[in-house]
Amino acid sequence: MPTTIPHQTTASKLQSVLEALLQTPLPVRIRAWDGSSAGPADAPVLVIRHRRALRRLMWQPNQLGLARAYIAGEVDVEGDLYDALNRLAALLWRAPDIRDVPIRHVAGDLVRLGVLGTQPKPPPEEMVVAGARHSRRRDRQAISHHYDVGNDFYRLVLGPSMVYSCAYWLSDAPGYGLADAQRDKLDLICRKLGLKAGQRLLDVGCGWGSLAIHAAREYGVQVVGITLSTEQAEFARKQVAEAGLTGQVEIRVEDYRDLDDGPYDAISSVGMAEHVGTEPYAEYAAILYAQLKPGGRLLNHQISRLHLPPKQPHQARSFIDAYVFPDGELAPAGTTVTLLEQAGFEVRDVHMLREHYGRTLRAWVTNLEANWPAAVELTSPGRARVWRLYMAASALAFEQARIGVNQILAVKDHRDGVANMPPTRSDYAV
Repeated sequence: MPTTIPHQTTASKLQSVLEALLQTPLPVRIRAWDGSSAGPADAPVLVIRHRRALRRLMWQPNQLGLARAYIAGEVDVEGDLYDALNRLAALLWRAPDIRDVPIRHVAGDLVRLGVLGTQPKPPPEEMVVAGARHSRRRDRQAISHHYDVGNDFYRLVLGPSMVYSCAYWLSDAPGYGLADAQRDKLDLICRKLGLKAGQRLLDVGCGWGSLAIHAAREYGVQVVGITLSTEQAEFARKQVAEAGLTGQVEIRVEDYRDLDDGPYDAISSVGMAEHVGTEPYAEYAAILYAQLKPGGRLLNHQISRLHLPPKQPHQARSFIDAYVFPDGELAPAGTTVTLLEQAGFEVRDVHMLREHYGRTLRAWVTNLEANWPAAVELTSPGRARVWRLYMAASALAFEQARIGVNQILAVKDHRDGVANMPPTRSDYAV
């Protein structure tokens, strides 16, 4: 008897094509635009709403191609987003370059699916910065792209603390939440810096002013906070005024390269160094050193790359670079420590907070999802999708030790061996 060849649904064709493009079995279920499904029944569902999504992957068979389709609304996830991203992570990080993909092997299916065509334009949320990398003009563009999204949007995601760096979680009690953990992080920084009334604190990359306000209110210091984001500065100045701290806190729109009013007793750099870049970091460290008094402390809070991947000759642009942090760079903690020491600092403490950031990011994703209609209205459907994808994927990256985050405490030595530091770590970090 003749063998019956099973009918291939659109979804099964899609599965075959995607597995050929990505050169690995798909760990998720597929549902096509016509409602047909294929793949493991107990897995999260990758919903492909439009043929254009497949065309994007044909041209960019990697994380950027899939991210563009998701941001454009051509692809969605049903089920647990973290589970879906976890299953797709290894596939996306190891995705082949288009030069290595045997398109001819699936050309017939691509024609039958109506996918062949020119490369679709990226979603409007994708950022292309112009000028020399880490020039002042280009840095302003990159910072504006990420931070000038709207203060109301950030309040939805970050909560009332308006702190955009990992919290410091000291409790699992039901009444202890994100705002408490962020307050405890701000206080940890102030204790590590040994702040005392009347001292001057420079907060480089001051965000919406939360650390500056906490340090001034709780420790009685004079604070100068600098940022390149005009929206952050306007918000921070308003918060300072409402807290009655105008006489203690000054917020400037200023490039760190223009700092010239030191010396300061202490300097905080929280989530700033990732924007500086690895190559300019030596200059950054030298500037902070010059602005600090002898015996003054620097607290550098910085996301780090735990494992340097091998360089590839045709490495595609990443989703994070295209949509989240243009020109952002992650260096290993050891590289940062070396550069700080070369600038003259004595590094006294390195504190890994990786698990804290995973928990923080999950709290931000929960905030975003709980306020989804408002977030879309304040920005755009694509921008809200960027943030959901970026924060959920980042949470997994921290939890799985693909990236880390460290607080590096350093001191500008008196050159006589007196560092003005407590003899035990428990005196400032608990």
